[in-house]
Amino acid sequence: MATLESIQVGTPREFTAVAGDTSQQPWTTAFYKQPVNGPIHAGRLGLEGDSVADPKYHGGPDKAMCVYTADHFPYWREELGFGEEFGPGAFGENLTIAGLTEADVCLGDVWQIDGVRLQVSQPRQPCWKIARRWCQKELTARVQQNGYTGWYVRVLVEGPLHPGEAILLAERPLPEWPLTRANEVMHHRRSDRTAAAELAAITLLAEAWRAELTARIKKLDKA
Repeated sequence: MATLESIQVGTPREFTAVAGDTSQQPWTTAFYKQPVNGPIHAGRLGLEGDSVADPKYHGGPDKAMCVYTADHFPYWREELGFGEEFGPGAFGENLTIAGLTEADVCLGDVWQIDGVRLQVSQPRQPCWKIARRWCQKELTARVQQNGYTGWYVRVLVEGPLHPGEAILLAERPLPEWPLTRANEVMHHRRSDRTAAAELAAITLLAEAWRAELTARIKKLDKA
């Protein structure tokens, strides 16, 4: 059974440059999140008390909350040499779950968590902040390569969330589109126009991904 293991929220924080390291420039991020015991309200734009540093790429109804599975933490700890500190919130996620991975979750899946309804909108697009957070220069590329990306959800029915609650699959409109397949099209089949068009045509896919895929198709058509 899939469960909601942990809930995290955070607000933007400023970090100064690291002396003697030109790659570590000042930055602002809401990546560092703190666990909450709940209940905490999940609204259309996310969790109460949570915000983003860069609204151009994060936040909004399609990316109300970021989800990551605890099932991947043992892999990352072994690969990166971290201990228990690499746990809930390690990927800047709002919801840490257990019992599901990208292979088990499909685009458009609707989850029932007590009275709250969430819908899977897109895989997470790994960015440089993951690598910066853990001082692992290749981490973003590795996440993209192996597909352990996590994903975003939109909120269909608002309400309080509590850690420890069961995650029930209420609807699965697109069983042919597990997140592993979506990640493969986005990151590994960049010249496949047919696959890009098929994915872009999914109305339940987040608008940001649909726009990126549409731009890719136009570029391929000009090649």
